[in-house]
Amino acid sequence: MPGVRRAPHENVATVLVDPCALADLELEVMALDLRVWPVRTAPICADGPREAFQIRRRLLTRQRGAWDLAADWTPVWIGFGPSWRVDDEPLPWAAHATLWQVLDAHAEHVRFHRRLGGVRRLAVPQDVGR
Repeated sequence: MPGVRRAPHENVATVLVDPCALADLELEVMALDLRVWPVRTAPICADGPREAFQIRRRLLTRQRGAWDLAADWTPVWIGFGPSWRVDDEPLPWAAHATLWQVLDAHAEHVRFHRRLGGVRRLAVPQDVGR
């Protein structure tokens, strides 16, 4: 359809993260201008706990038992900060490669598929004291 545009969205990886590793993963990806958004508290979710439950359940069910150890892990979205974006161009492959490399390094504590999905834009809170 001519003239139909997709609503603004954020490219994210949906990842199940072992809660004991979440803080370390978040610090590591922040240094690479990647952002971790726990679904449970994401500002775009009207009912974050319910959405987190549904995402976790869907991911676990699709794996038919292979990811059962992640039954109580935290679903997060990992998005890309401004240094990865060039105007309205698609994300460069280097952004994808960097994300997959970090997640592979934490393989014991994460479960994910090598693909990105789209969610509504996630606004980063600005420092109030500026």
